[in-house]
Amino acid sequence: MTGLDELAALWRQARRVVVLTGAGLSTASGIPDFRSPGGRWERYRPVPLPEFLADEDARERYWRYKGETWQLIRTALPNAGHRALTDLAVAGRLHLLVTQNVDGLHERSGFPRERLVTIHGTDSEVECMACHRRAERAVAQEAWEAGTAVPRCPCGGPWKPATISFGQALVEADLARALRETAASDLFVAAGTSLVVGPVNEMFPIAARAGARTAILTASETPYDAAADVKLDEPVEMVLPALRERVLGP
Repeated sequence: MTGLDELAALWRQARRVVVLTGAGLSTASGIPDFRSPGGRWERYRPVPLPEFLADEDARERYWRYKGETWQLIRTALPNAGHRALTDLAVAGRLHLLVTQNVDGLHERSGFPRERLVTIHGTDSEVECMACHRRAERAVAQEAWEAGTAVPRCPCGGPWKPATISFGQALVEADLARALRETAASDLFVAAGTSLVVGPVNEMFPIAARAGARTAILTASETPYDAAADVKLDEPVEMVLPALRERVLGP
């Protein structure tokens, strides 16, 4: 039995499947990841939230990165991996999907919103760092593309894409739900993530300690490879559709 067949058998037997996705799932949609050679962090230094709040130069640098990245994200389309996960959820075979991605491709693939946790926020909206008003991304993006180095809310505060930055706390309810559902799962699958970013990477050991079967689908090494029941290195956008066929049928 191949690793793919083994995982498909585990998925068919499972009653509560929780999936965690990361940037590796969206590379096939043309969105570079962060840590790989040629990834986003080779071109841009991350701007932690305290630095964004304290320094105008940091805000300008942040918006150069986010403004250019959104020009890529807004035209990207879900790939076969996104669509396979959506099919599994619609069929009732995926209980909860937690994504570290902020690109909105799960939503664009039609993934059920009630089964989705966007743990690191979304690039599709902006939030004012003064009054905390939220608005569609276009409100700030159009200003940036017109030459405004740091788009601002009508109150005067700086807009920031509604994503979680370094130094910024996760939404407590989102994290609590992700960890609670992971502890109650009987199959946990990490797809396209290196499992090095905390506290979300704690989902793997939480699932394992609770007795769930575990799988990691990513070409890179992770800290939990040796502990996983199944580790598949093939491109995740190819593995997930093949898995969907084995779980749901043609």
